[in-house]
Amino acid sequence: MQDTKDLSWEHPVFKVISEAARHCGCRCYVIGGYVRDFLLKRKSVDIDIVCTGGQGQSADTGNSADGPRCGIMLAKEVRSALGKQARLSVFKNFGTAQVAYKGLEIEFVGARKESYRSDSRKPIVENGTLEDDQNRRDFTINALAISLNADDYGTLADPFGGVRDLENKLIRTPLDPDITFSDDPLRMFRAIRFASQLDFRIEDSTFDAISRNRERMSILSAERITSELNKIILSERPSRGFIMLDKAGLLELVLPEMTALKGTEVISGKGHKDVFLHSLAVLDNVAAASGNPYLRWAALLHDTGKAVTKHFDEKTGWTFRNHDYIGTKIVFRIFKRLKLPLNENLRYVQKIVGLHMRPIVLVEDKVTDSAVRRLLFEAGNDIEDLMVLCKADITTKNESKQKQYRENLSLVEQKLKDIEQKDHVRNFQPPVDGAEIMKVFNLPPCAAVGTIKSAIKDAILDGKIPNDHEAAYRLMIEEGAKLGLAPALPVQA
Repeated sequence: MQDTKDLSWEHPVFKVISEAARHCGCRCYVIGGYVRDFLLKRKSVDIDIVCTGGQGQSADTGNSADGPRCGIMLAKEVRSALGKQARLSVFKNFGTAQVAYKGLEIEFVGARKESYRSDSRKPIVENGTLEDDQNRRDFTINALAISLNADDYGTLADPFGGVRDLENKLIRTPLDPDITFSDDPLRMFRAIRFASQLDFRIEDSTFDAISRNRERMSILSAERITSELNKIILSERPSRGFIMLDKAGLLELVLPEMTALKGTEVISGKGHKDVFLHSLAVLDNVAAASGNPYLRWAALLHDTGKAVTKHFDEKTGWTFRNHDYIGTKIVFRIFKRLKLPLNENLRYVQKIVGLHMRPIVLVEDKVTDSAVRRLLFEAGNDIEDLMVLCKADITTKNESKQKQYRENLSLVEQKLKDIEQKDHVRNFQPPVDGAEIMKVFNLPPCAAVGTIKSAIKDAILDGKIPNDHEAAYRLMIEEGAKLGLAPALPVQA
């Protein structure tokens, strides 16, 4: 653990805040996440400062520093002391202010106490003491506060044993967990998120309270839930978070498409693997290889189509035909429901999910140049990410099978590189476009134009003609003749 007396050395800005607080006649403390991360020796750029009013008026300014104005007043004083490099933002409606300075985001707020209504997670806020402010914190490890006041600078206030919980890697609520989670059910997701990010354990009674209060999540917005899911998915080993979500009963409320994948089934001695656990293993494998959050989403959701396509045949055993295609439709529904972005990020995840079987099929069948060209064309610049997922999809415990799969994928990767170097088909556009077809045959926009374009594209991808204008032009004339079209312009030699 870090010694809190080192705080001034760790961030010189704290001395500036301390002096500004003395000047304003208030007391202030750095609290919450920064203190937690400081003690864990984790880098943090978000600093929360809570302040309480002084005794009467400041001798230096004559200004009263009581109540919510204390935070705003202190922020203004700190901004002035730090100079032009600091930017001040004031949020009067919330009684808070923020100072951005050299990569730091320093938020100032007056100490408060909170009470809740059953139909909302938005609290009724009143002025409070430091103790009140610590009482309202979600977890003991986030209720730690360090004084920035001259008389006890660097002193740690730890009323709930947060330091001990840090040492024991434990997530625990300061007060009754049922009240904590019922008041603000987002804290249930935050508990699991912190446990996943920090590789901590949720204390038993706290975890049980999450299960008991899981239905309270109905008052949460999709955006707030998704924000926590994104943080879980960006954990070093995100499967831990999703397993906890499942055990607490939250996952079936948020992502029923994932819990539908749970379990195995055996018929006539033939079984299939637990697709839920397989998906989490793939997610962890991708997380070890890439920090791309949407590739991680693709890994999590890549087999969601299997729940609705599962079929048993006495001859062939278990099949999941078209689960990749069905999965793209499910991805859209999930993104829409969770208010994930319905833009190029959605299309990227759908593309990866829709193509994730293609390299495997290439491995199982003969790796033809034509099939490789089509995969390159359809995957485009996402081909490397697709191969990351395909490698991560190898979760068999059979070492000989694992070795064979990896060798086969390496063969496909080399083929992809060779074909791309030779034919340049990644993201290619046919050398003859629709405008030229219409000009040569004097056509308006019509189906014939699309037919000719498709024929040229397919011929290039199948290796029947090279990817150049001369060959494409000749084929255009031939395909036009099949459709009864005569060139309106002289044919190029």
